[in-house]
Amino acid sequence: MPTAVDDLSERLLGKPYQALTPIQKSVVDLVASEAPTGPHPALKADDRTFWERLADRVAAVGGSWGFIFGFFVVLVGWILLNLSKHSIDPYPYIFLNLLLSMLAAIQAPVIMMSQNRAAMKDRLAAEHDYVVNLRSELELMHLHDKLDAVREHQLESLIKGQSETLELLRRQVATLAERMKE
Repeated sequence: MPTAVDDLSERLLGKPYQALTPIQKSVVDLVASEAPTGPHPALKADDRTFWERLADRVAAVGGSWGFIFGFFVVLVGWILLNLSKHSIDPYPYIFLNLLLSMLAAIQAPVIMMSQNRAAMKDRLAAEHDYVVNLRSELELMHLHDKLDAVREHQLESLIKGQSETLELLRRQVATLAERMKE
């Protein structure tokens, strides 16, 4: 005997419940239980480690205009300090080049880690959006089915009422016709 979930999946998606993907099954289960769709658990919890939060902060600072302008000021300051005869890093600025290379070598993987984590969170958000959109679509289809059933019931009641009225009018016409003959 088919259950409500089987009936919903067959009616709304045109597939048996067992043939659905796990996401589709979860949506059909939500529609059947009439429970609200909550946010994805991974999207609301901040379960990042200290190092992951630090990487995200470094990526946020390193990818900002404030960092670019501040770094430009530091570079100009370094060059101005080393224009004198008693500089610690004369003109080809080899030590500055070494510092910049080390900064890039450290900053690039940290930014990549942050971007990978953001991409994973975006995938989860997209999956959650898909679930919500599919559920909305299925709920609308379910609502259309209910409205069609109500409208069909109303039409049946209206037709039945009209048939009864017509039958009553026929009887009254027949009664009047008999009285007219008398």
